[in-house]
Amino acid sequence: MFKTLMTASALVFTLAAPVQAREVLDVADLVEKHGPAVVNISTTKLVKRNGDGFPFVLPDDEEMQEFFRRFFPGGPRGPAQEIPARGAGSGFIVSNDGYILTNAHVVRNADEVEVKLIDKRKFSAKVIGTDSRTDVAVLKIPAGNLPTVKLGDPSRLRVGEAVAAIGSPFGFENSVTAGIVSAKGRTLPSESYVPYIQTDVPINPGNSGGPLFNMRGEVVGVNSQIYSRSGGYQGVSFAIPIDLAMEVAEQLKGGGKVSRGWLGVVIQEVTADLADSFGLDRPRGALVAQVQEDSPAARAGVQASDVILAFDGRAVENSGDLPRMVGMGKPNTKIPLEVWRRGKVQALSVTLGELPAEEQLATKSSRSYSRGGLALSELSADQRSELKLDHGLLVESVTGDAARAGIRIGDIILAVNNGKVSSVESFRKAIAAVPKGKSAAILVRRGDGSLYIPLKISGE
Repeated sequence: MFKTLMTASALVFTLAAPVQAREVLDVADLVEKHGPAVVNISTTKLVKRNGDGFPFVLPDDEEMQEFFRRFFPGGPRGPAQEIPARGAGSGFIVSNDGYILTNAHVVRNADEVEVKLIDKRKFSAKVIGTDSRTDVAVLKIPAGNLPTVKLGDPSRLRVGEAVAAIGSPFGFENSVTAGIVSAKGRTLPSESYVPYIQTDVPINPGNSGGPLFNMRGEVVGVNSQIYSRSGGYQGVSFAIPIDLAMEVAEQLKGGGKVSRGWLGVVIQEVTADLADSFGLDRPRGALVAQVQEDSPAARAGVQASDVILAFDGRAVENSGDLPRMVGMGKPNTKIPLEVWRRGKVQALSVTLGELPAEEQLATKSSRSYSRGGLALSELSADQRSELKLDHGLLVESVTGDAARAGIRIGDIILAVNNGKVSSVESFRKAIAAVPKGKSAAILVRRGDGSLYIPLKISGE
């Protein structure tokens, strides 16, 4: 349901002064004072289309051509043409020599990008760089002495604080909408590197890439996404915090790409049941379900079943916090970690790697056992060789408590409460040691990944 909406040599960005030292504006004053730094962005992409108006080209295959002639008698017969597909978005000027910030999806794959200022001047813009993971892009126009926005500090935003957006929804340039901050630090299903600011500011296609202002006239976010069942605004919108966007912008300006830290773990949320089975005081941290081979985490001694509680001195309250912390870390830097392991805190030190272009997880993940909704069998020698495992049990059927817990047919059970299971007997003993009514942390391999599943032991 999430929708994406449609000095030159050394640029330095600084955050604004503390809240109490800033002038508070009403929306009209804000727009009058800072609106000139907001721009309209138009994009053009040439797409191939059949000469008779159909959005496809006849295939070379003669039989397929005959099919189209027979069933689409008025259909495509002319030569393919390139026609312009147009898009629109918003942006804002961050330096008076022509650097502009917008969303990556606004300019993605565009052949031409045009920027229009509030004074009606138009410029052909150069795309300096884009970053799809944060949806940030930097443009440059050949102009000087331009109006610029002031940058605020998103960490000072309070839930309930008034904010306003300026942009070009549906192409209506320099439109202003206002609302409040609904929440902070939101993690969306499609993106784990951005702690989004959630607002109820009306945002629609064309607002993408425009600024989110606080009432002191400072930009605190870049409007990026909405949650919608209809495709239009339904009361929930999201903005990228401006400090994160500027960090990305600096890297894009420096080399056209973003370099991110890489730890090399697969993590999941710590639920109340998992916290109880690991002996944690409350649900917190990021549970390591899998450590990638030859990764920084593996070299640092991080283990599956560790719960990462702190990264570089900052608490990891939710699993979604960790990817953002690691991603913004610099490769080849040494970072302290705090992990919860077998009932106590341990300190580790990891040297971050650089996030690969495509993260690769580990490889894919006889007697039988049947109890409590689970039917298990031991892996054959061929299965262990194919899966590159030296232990584990195959889930052949699942019902009852196990099904409700989320265990699936085809899962490979690797451990119970951090203890490896290599035989039906070892699994039986591990389950028997769990008090009735308590939950056991079941580590399963599913496809190419691993995760922990809390299984409540009912005694049935």
